[in-house]
Amino acid sequence: MHPVHLLHQAVDLIAQADALVIAAGAGMGVDSGLPDFRGTEGFWKAYPALGQQAIPFHEIASPSAFRRRPGQAWGFYGHRLSMYRQTRPHSGFQIVQQWAQTMPHGLSVFTSNVDGHFQSAGVGADKVYECHGSIHYLQCLLPCRDSIWQADDFQPEVDTVQCQLMNKAPTCPHCGGMARPNILMFDDWDWNDQRQRQQLAQQQQWLDKVSRPLVIELGAGTTIPTVRNFSHRVVLQHGGRLLRINLREPQVAFAQDVGLAMGALEALTAIQTMMGAARA
Repeated sequence: MHPVHLLHQAVDLIAQADALVIAAGAGMGVDSGLPDFRGTEGFWKAYPALGQQAIPFHEIASPSAFRRRPGQAWGFYGHRLSMYRQTRPHSGFQIVQQWAQTMPHGLSVFTSNVDGHFQSAGVGADKVYECHGSIHYLQCLLPCRDSIWQADDFQPEVDTVQCQLMNKAPTCPHCGGMARPNILMFDDWDWNDQRQRQQLAQQQQWLDKVSRPLVIELGAGTTIPTVRNFSHRVVLQHGGRLLRINLREPQVAFAQDVGLAMGALEALTAIQTMMGAARA
């Protein structure tokens, strides 16, 4: 049974806000059918070829992997790129946009996900801050210069059994060397954060205009607390409140905030249904 009283409190928080801040972690994508890389076993279940070789996530998700085993590194990221392109964002993406349309300042998104699903769900690119970058953009592996470009022309062909790229890897248009995703990886000293810095500046300008923001945090855990730290800053620095939706770790620090031990889509749909019943 849903915690009805908490859902009512969530509805009240949304009604009181003048803006929505969506803070999304990996749990937001799981309901669209994307794999959960939580823990080594979950990662190896999604990529059994890497499991057979005992290659953990932090090892393949690093610039050194592109230098030591480029076919495998691009097999992993090429598969993810195709998967993110083909996967349709779940209806929760539309629900939060509907709520934001009734607010004076609309919404802004902070996400650690690199899948680009907020943009493909209709959120304007100027409203999204991707703190770890995006798989839909590339940069030079060297890098030879400070340049980022879209990955639209790259259509990866991947042997998913072996986790190997079968066609030619994307190359840098300037030096002809190998390209890599414009994503912040592990032990990554060469990540080009040009897009990230621009997105950060846009979001900060927007936050400076709002007075009663509601942070709706979706599927962000404590293992890598980047998203949670952001939520905390908005609450403290911008007078915001927090609606935390997390199946395993829903606890909140302040009595005025709400924590729901539910999945992202389940919770958003339940709140939407309660809103509809209240209006009827």
